[in-house]
Amino acid sequence: MAKMSSPPSVLEPQCPSRLVLDRIADKWTALVIQILARGTMRYAELQRAIGGISQKMLTQTLRSLERDGLVQRKVHPV
Repeated sequence: MAKMSSPPSVLEPQCPSRLVLDRIADKWTALVIQILARGTMRYAELQRAIGGISQKMLTQTLRSLERDGLVQRKVHPV
């Protein structure tokens, strides 16, 4: 009979739970996800909805979320 291994501890750097938390647990990511849960928004609308976020931080946060597959960017022609 094969012995089952115990799941990795959340204290270990490579624990899957910890990796997920590292991706979504920062201040701006949580706010962006909360706002986008309401529906699709343009960049400027999103920036206005989140008071105090800089353009640079919003861009970095959205790129990170897009890279991780949590948001999808759609370019609208003007």
